[in-house]
Parts: sequence; C-alpha cells; structure tokens
Amino acid sequence: MRSRIEKPLLEVGDKPMIHQVIDALKSSGSINRIIVAVSPDTRYTAVIAREIGAEVAETDGAGYEQDMKQAIKSHKLGDVVVVAADLPFLVPAIVDEAVQKYLASGKPALMVAAPVELYEKFGLKGSYAFNWEGQEVAPVGLNVIDGKRIDEGRLEEAVLVVRDDNLVFNVNTQTDLELAKDHYGDRS
Repeated sequence: MRSRIEKPLLEVGDKPMIHQVIDALKSSGSINRIIVAVSPDTRYTAVIAREIGAEVAETDGAGYEQDMKQAIKSHKLGDVVVVAADLPFLVPAIVDEAVQKYLASGKPALMVAAPVELYEKFGLKGSYAFNWEGQEVAPVGLNVIDGKRIDEGRLEEAVLVVRDDNLVFNVNTQTDLELAKDHYGDRS
C-alpha cells in the first residue's frame, strides 16, 4: 500500500476498514467469536481490534495464508469464517449466506467469488480469475474453512458466487483505496 498507516486502519468513508469488517461480523447471526490475526507489522491494528471487542492472534507475519493457518491452529478453531480486513463494504447478510452454503455443501471449504465483470465495472481486478459454471469469477476475500483440516493441503471447496457490487472492493493498492472512497461517496 505504501502507506504510513497500517492497511486495516485506512479509512473508507467515516471509519477504518477494520471497524467496518468487525461491525459486519458482529451483526452476523452466524459469528460467535471474532479473532483478528496480526503480524509484527500491524501492532496498532491489534490495539484497535482489542478496543472494539475482538480477540487478537499474534502471528509471525509470514504471509496471509501462513498467518491464517497459524491463527486457526493456535486457537484450535473448527469451522472458521476467514475474511480480509480490507473489505470495507462487507455486510452481515453475505457472511450469513456464505456460512449457510458452507454448512449445506458438506465440503471442508467455501470460497465467495464475484463475476469478473463486476470488478471491471469499477476498474478493479480480482486476485485471480477462474471459470465457475460457465462464468469468469474472482475471489472476494471471504471464505469458510474447516479449521480441523487446515493442514491437509488444498481442500475441496464449494463456491458461492455473489453479484454484489460492494464485495469487489478489496483494498490492496492506493488505486483500490481511492476507488473504494469514490464508491462510498456514490453510495451516500
């Protein structure tokens, strides 16, 4: 991000993204515990997460996937919603829909994705695109995983494709941040 401010603490709209994500999780009917994984590079995020009622898992900072696995294993978690802290427009209904589809699927993992055309509509790019049931989709940064199976390698996963403009805003660059701020203004 090339920012002096830790990415989860960057503001989109009237508050930092970490607040918006935690608010959505707290309002979800499917979430009973919120744990924020932090690395040595996000110490202030840890302070803020605790202040707003989340638990904190200290990780080594080896990377997103490695830190997620470390947090899941250190807390001995079962079914886990994994969500990036940079989804400023996450809403509880999508979290609940993802959990319900995960539970109904019988698979050990679920990925939430959006059609690539929604990303392109706002000048955004997903982390990677793949074909799912005849359409190009990209992950939005929301997954559900059986934490007891986290060390099994690539898990079979269900996919929930959502057509929600708001979910394609995963802030990873300064351009993404500016586009998210513009979108926030357009929603008001």
